[in-house]
Amino acid sequence: MFHRELAVSLRFWTCFGCFYSEMLEAEKVVATRKITQRAFCCLPDDLKHVVLKLRMTDSSLLNSELELQQQEELYQQMLLQTMGKLQSESPDSTLIRPQPGLCVKTFSEPGKQKVFINICQSTSVPPPPDLSREELVQLLQSEDPSGYRVPMSLGEPHAETDNNSQDCTAYDVVINQDFFQKSQKDPLFQQFVILVSVEGLENKYSLELNRDWKVLKNRKFLGSVSEQNIRTKSRPVIQELQPQENGPACVKRPECSLLVEPPTGHPEYLIAEIKLPGVSSSRSLVLDVGEDRLVLTARPSLYHLDIFHPFLVDQDNSVAQYNKSTQILTVTMPVDSSGP
Repeated sequence: MFHRELAVSLRFWTCFGCFYSEMLEAEKVVATRKITQRAFCCLPDDLKHVVLKLRMTDSSLLNSELELQQQEELYQQMLLQTMGKLQSESPDSTLIRPQPGLCVKTFSEPGKQKVFINICQSTSVPPPPDLSREELVQLLQSEDPSGYRVPMSLGEPHAETDNNSQDCTAYDVVINQDFFQKSQKDPLFQQFVILVSVEGLENKYSLELNRDWKVLKNRKFLGSVSEQNIRTKSRPVIQELQPQENGPACVKRPECSLLVEPPTGHPEYLIAEIKLPGVSSSRSLVLDVGEDRLVLTARPSLYHLDIFHPFLVDQDNSVAQYNKSTQILTVTMPVDSSGP
């Protein structure tokens, strides 16, 4: 009897020790209720009533769990507040109030509606790359002047009335202050600023504006200066990679002629003769014969040929021979008799 009671007692304290150690972990783990429930289910039936009594008498563990839950909720609130603060400190855009610059009058096509462009200035807009007058002349004379970009903020259209009390539309364009001041000292730069502003509005709002514009002398702004949102985080920059200097500027397409044997009737062979001036050895040639395609590359980047022909050929039995003296590659391809 004594040994049986001792075994029960040892079994109780062993199980209860495991249970109580898991209960103590409630101070560190939020999901304590699941852990203690699993430990409670593992206890024998004759010991569960003891544990229930201990639970009822000792509420410190439950209080600890409630405190952990409150701390968790407080942590979540602080985390959300911190994230909101960081977003407010570094937003993707910011409001600016630009300074008036000059006002340009033009017309929309084809309706001939009056359009005014308020070109404003602000230090918050980044400047474009430095550009001299000589470089600007070369840029305007080039075939693709779009390689030079002027950062600008294009505002929404707003309805206004002109000096004759007629309805019109005005747009606000904001550029860098230093670049604007530079354009005021040189008529060529001023016309360039107006041109890029007009093209920017046309692209954004699908407009067509008359190029016969007029700069108003006694007015720097039509309407009232309003705030604008500008982007503070720059977009990813796409870098244009230049070709390597040790290679040729372009790969040439060699002269190629196709012959059939026999000339009349159903062809038995398709013969390709490819002229490769400058190729000293066949080792620099890479030839790929397909069923209806011929691809040749002369390294290093001298020639490249990729042609299709109207026959199906036996690519496995095709042969090629390069004549160093004439610098002509001859490819003989048997025509598949089952083909067209």
